[in-house]
Amino acid sequence: MINGTQVTIVGNVTDDPELRFTPEGAAVVKFSVAFNRRTFDRQSNEWKDGSTDFHRVTAWRQLAENAAETVRKGMRVVVVGDLSQRHWEDKETKQPRSGWELTADAIGPDLTWATATVTKTKRGEQAAPDDPWATGSKQRPPAAAGAPAAPGAWPQGTKGGYSDEPPF
Repeated sequence: MINGTQVTIVGNVTDDPELRFTPEGAAVVKFSVAFNRRTFDRQSNEWKDGSTDFHRVTAWRQLAENAAETVRKGMRVVVVGDLSQRHWEDKETKQPRSGWELTADAIGPDLTWATATVTKTKRGEQAAPDDPWATGSKQRPPAAAGAPAAPGAWPQGTKGGYSDEPPF
């Protein structure tokens, strides 16, 4: 993914995170965040809801695993990362489509409406979570030749920490 614009979004998680592992063993998680724009209408002297934006959030490696353990549908979160626009062709209609994606550098709860207890994780001690798709092993895949063996380590031959391989 090409580096985009660094942004911070605050919104509600619209679906439970999907955690998967690449064949090299790198964790990747995806979920969506929605946020509403509210404006104050001076004529009616009241707040009005504006449009809702939806952003697909992707996180990699240890951040992905921690987000999958922590983030749940309905939570209000703060996400910092690179915002990019992705373009594709709809398979059915052949129409061009586009969407905004945020590759997260940091994810956390919005403490305006909640409290949190922080627990520091130890690298390499987390087991791979259950596979919700029942398509693979509950264990991390073995490291490929030339790839790092330690969980959470960066794969060899990547640019900026991102593999050229699609996450799913």
